[in-house]
Amino acid sequence: MENETDRREFLKRAATRTAAVSMSLYGPSTSNVLGANDRIRMGLIGSGRQGRDDMGHFIRHGVEVAAVSDVYGPNLQQGQEAAGGKAATFKDFRQVLDDKTIDLIVVGTPDHWHALPTVEACKAGKDVYVEKPISVAIDEGKKMVEAARRYNRVVQVGTWQRSNAHFQKAVALVQGGFLGKVSLARTWNYENMFPNGFGNPPDSDPPPELDWDMWLGPAPKVPFNQNRFGVAEDRWSTFRYFYDYANGWPGDWGVHLLDIVQWAMEVDGPRVITAVGKKFRLTDNTDIPDTLWITYEYPEFVATYESKLCNNGEGHSYGIEFYGTEGTLFVDRGGFEVFPEMVEVNRKPRGETPAMKMDEIDDGLSNHVANMLDCMKKRARPRSDIELIHRTTSACILGNIALRTGERLVWDAERQRLLKGGPEAEKLLTREYRAPWKLVL
Repeated sequence: MENETDRREFLKRAATRTAAVSMSLYGPSTSNVLGANDRIRMGLIGSGRQGRDDMGHFIRHGVEVAAVSDVYGPNLQQGQEAAGGKAATFKDFRQVLDDKTIDLIVVGTPDHWHALPTVEACKAGKDVYVEKPISVAIDEGKKMVEAARRYNRVVQVGTWQRSNAHFQKAVALVQGGFLGKVSLARTWNYENMFPNGFGNPPDSDPPPELDWDMWLGPAPKVPFNQNRFGVAEDRWSTFRYFYDYANGWPGDWGVHLLDIVQWAMEVDGPRVITAVGKKFRLTDNTDIPDTLWITYEYPEFVATYESKLCNNGEGHSYGIEFYGTEGTLFVDRGGFEVFPEMVEVNRKPRGETPAMKMDEIDDGLSNHVANMLDCMKKRARPRSDIELIHRTTSACILGNIALRTGERLVWDAERQRLLKGGPEAEKLLTREYRAPWKLVL
């Protein structure tokens, strides 16, 4: 069969597959729907950049902001201003939870503060929108899922790619067999931060407008350091690169990327996890490697996550690729492309001209917020339900555990337990909270 005939057949199948994707995937819009009698009142915990962005989308969907909380004065002020200047302000998030008129809590804190406010909000009878990754340790995620179920709460995670139409169509193509049998999924992040990385700021006194002890919360007590707390170059949340507070690139970007893989491949988690990497070239004070490769073995395929911080690579600096027997699909936040496999020996190199392409992008975060509000009304599980993203977060955490211990881990995804892994790996599944903080249901 000639290449052009193959290509026409590929496109014909593509049209059939994408037409079969139900518009119900995309969910309703709630803009200008909420009236005075059904207006949802929300409280924001963590009014930094991400928290304010989330809050703005809820406001545009008709939600009223009743309270804002943050331990850092400038964030608290900016949060109140972004809320319209009328919201109550608190440094202690527990005062937000005490307000019985609040229906919804948005958790936009650093990662090490995601689990405790989420569990406490569920106990207080409030629904929760919590940023990703949901937790620093797998045990925390288990308790978050249990709290949502025990207290019958709607808990949506901020993995908003699930609400982008083009990601939904890409997933439908994979699940519908359009690529044939997929044996490999690859995910990656590339940056070039050589040689200084995030730098080496010295320990110092915290800013007077910051409650550093409260910011640390359940994490170990350490001196203030700008990299542990701050934002570099207005885009790097540098706390993410210390294991006390987060899980580096796998916990930050890996959650977004691997979530699409597990969704598309309809799996709950990997079976075997291995990782290699270290800090070879960067000289900053963070905990994370500058070169990392994690391999996830699933029963029917292999997935990888790669990050390298000393080379931008060629082409896309991040993305997801599915490799099937009949085609390859690349997807990122800018759209997706599908390339058919050809059998001819002297074929044109793949990648020059995709057989299918979608680059009309809708507002995934706005759709995600609409889905959350709709599920609150219907008491239904949202698109990024806490249990789904707990499974994704667990895979990312397991990758870090494999790296930090040097062990080949064998994981029971159904029962969420290690079948093979030493005492150090077992210990890293949990997280010891600094007194007086406790994560209890």
